[in-house]
Amino acid sequence: MATILETQALTRRFGTLLAVNDVNLTLEAGEVFGLLGPNGAGKTTMLKMLTTLLPPTSGTARVAGYDIVHKALEVRRRIGYVPQALSADGTLSGYENLLLLAKLYDIPGAKRDDRVHGAMDFMGLAEASDKLVRDYSGGMIRRLEIAGAILHRPPLLFLDEPTVGLDPLARNAVWEHVEQMRKDYGTTILLTTHMMEEADRLCERVAIMHLGRVAALGTPAELKAALGEGATLDDVFVYHAGGELDSGGNYRETSRARRTARRLG
Repeated sequence: MATILETQALTRRFGTLLAVNDVNLTLEAGEVFGLLGPNGAGKTTMLKMLTTLLPPTSGTARVAGYDIVHKALEVRRRIGYVPQALSADGTLSGYENLLLLAKLYDIPGAKRDDRVHGAMDFMGLAEASDKLVRDYSGGMIRRLEIAGAILHRPPLLFLDEPTVGLDPLARNAVWEHVEQMRKDYGTTILLTTHMMEEADRLCERVAIMHLGRVAALGTPAELKAALGEGATLDDVFVYHAGGELDSGGNYRETSRARRTARRLG
């Protein structure tokens, strides 16, 4: 299986704070990989470096063979990114949000309408395409943001806390679409989460970060077995790091929850 993402001693400092410390990771094409850790563990900083939004202090990373610093444009063409922060425009309809992104992705004009409608249909939003996003539920907003991130069919998708601010039903809907994305398109997905249920269900492998380092790495089954019979992924998480985050709500509440999560994480 081909390697789509590789980091070597990836490090990021903010003054005296060592946010990401000498991280080595390899992702294979087609897998769903979870990056777990408490607030402040370095997960979001890792994603910002891997998506070329933040340069590393030292170390390297390559996406689909392209260096994140020296070949940033090539990297951006091959990734999709859904950040914690609310990115959909509430004053536009779902269709208008995606059409704007299609133009930014430089999708040819003749293909834009089909690509936008196809993405909305795939994420279960076809009937809401003409509704203003400010009238969407939190779960619909998140699915719209994921639809926007896959418009250009990237081989690698980054999801930063994909279900933060969502109720259990909305979380389950997002999980189903993430699983379908991998099945239908072979998309490689790297997601960060505080939710062990989410990681256990979606991820083939997980890395638990603590104080900027990878404290544990393996399949959920391997990590649970290492702690003994009957251990859960929650037990593994607490053993290596500890911490959790959960919330819920509508457009305004989703925006507030994600701002809070971004400040904390």
